[in-house]
Amino acid sequence: MPLVMRLLLAALAGVVVAVAFEPLALAYLLPVGVAGLTLLVRGSSPGRGFLFGLAFGAGFMLVLLPWLRVIGTDAWIMLSLLEGVFYGFLGLGSALVQRLPWWPLWTAALWVVVEGLRSSVPFGGFPWGRLAFATVDTPAAGLMGYAGAAGTTFVVALVGTALAWAVLAVRRTPVRSAAAVVAPALVLVTGGFATTWATPSAVEPERSVSVAAVQGDVPGEGMDAFAERRAVLENHVAATEQLAERVEAGAPAPDLVIWPENSTDIDPFADPTVHADIQQAVDAVGVPVLVGAMVSGEEPEDVYNQGIVWKPGSGPGESYSKTHPVPFGEYIPFRDVLAPYFRRLDQIPRDMVPGTEPGLLSMNGTTIGDVICFEVAYDDVVHEVVRGGAEMLVVQTNNATYMGTGQIEQQFAIARLRAIETHRYVVVASTNGVSGVIAPDGRVVERAPVRSQQVLRASVPVFEQTSPALRWGPSVEAVLTLAGVVSVLAAVGLGYRRRRTAAGRSGDA
Repeated sequence: MPLVMRLLLAALAGVVVAVAFEPLALAYLLPVGVAGLTLLVRGSSPGRGFLFGLAFGAGFMLVLLPWLRVIGTDAWIMLSLLEGVFYGFLGLGSALVQRLPWWPLWTAALWVVVEGLRSSVPFGGFPWGRLAFATVDTPAAGLMGYAGAAGTTFVVALVGTALAWAVLAVRRTPVRSAAAVVAPALVLVTGGFATTWATPSAVEPERSVSVAAVQGDVPGEGMDAFAERRAVLENHVAATEQLAERVEAGAPAPDLVIWPENSTDIDPFADPTVHADIQQAVDAVGVPVLVGAMVSGEEPEDVYNQGIVWKPGSGPGESYSKTHPVPFGEYIPFRDVLAPYFRRLDQIPRDMVPGTEPGLLSMNGTTIGDVICFEVAYDDVVHEVVRGGAEMLVVQTNNATYMGTGQIEQQFAIARLRAIETHRYVVVASTNGVSGVIAPDGRVVERAPVRSQQVLRASVPVFEQTSPALRWGPSVEAVLTLAGVVSVLAAVGLGYRRRRTAAGRSGDA
């Protein structure tokens, strides 16, 4: 088959994997896309394997991330190609390890290696598009509670690599080919059944907390969504005061209230009127409110993205500063070098300073784990707060820029999977969607319509036990990563030995 045709087929395999994610959510195509790349790489040189992986990654990311066009078509293309390079290395490694016995295992392990790299570098990484994040509402989602995202990715990838092996071997050994596909598929199904009885939903909670999540709604579209900053704040204040009126009229009072990220883009510590408006709403509802605020840093060009516990009477108290700001979205790396050439960077006049402490906050006797927007995709941020004692997870997000795109559903799906993984309820508060309350088995208990002003009310059971995924997940990822790296080294060593043997025979002749 001509090289160009194989490259096109590799890109098509990437597209197949992309449509497994929201908004289409054709999750059962995941193994098909993985198998497609595996078959194309089979028998290739490492260099060609890199090209096939690069084509796969570009097709995958270009279809997964079109919501970045809101920021700019160039941003969409550049990030997609950058992420595609990681899949180039996946193709290179796959070409090597397929020379080894049991190569479907080692190829699947390489998916874990590559996703780990993507989630770490550059600039803190970009974990969007991990295979595990497409498994919500499938039996595979249950594995999140036991093996975490890395283990779930491995099993999904293993179904795909086993399918590729079966295609190659079906004529010679049809029974073994069928067994090779069925075995990892059974692991996925078993994980789904296990979720129904092993999550905290099936046991008695420690207690329940009444939570209200405010979706204030945001005027404007795309990059102009927060042009009317005062209107955004006023919407959240008004919705909270209306909640207070309903409580005064006899509705049950919540124990705590969650506002979304960017519920005030005006620094409440610098503007007394903003401070007063927030305090008025908090005093009216009479319970602590987690306020999402942009707070100025020590330098004029610095800003913090914070969740602030705002109490009736006493005002602002504990706070969490986002630890994973988005490069080129919330801060500009190498600003002095790049700014003269890219005037669009002026749209981000200040650089967000990363926080240094996990989002563990006490609200009316409940310890919440606060993660902000894209941080829900980072294992370390989520795991750290739950291990630190968070009894429930809160995701403060705005998403207003991405309304009408697949981003909001992709992020909400990740939040649902985090609920399964951590065995915690997750409360998502967004400026205009998607806001919702998610049970530990991934069910959506409450969900607000997008582009509307809503206050979600839910009684949230809280739990203290640690999920198996948090106990074993890091070890699973470490073992799989080691297996992937060692298999590549073994394949390189095997190839070197074969070349030396061949050279020796040639010399003897």
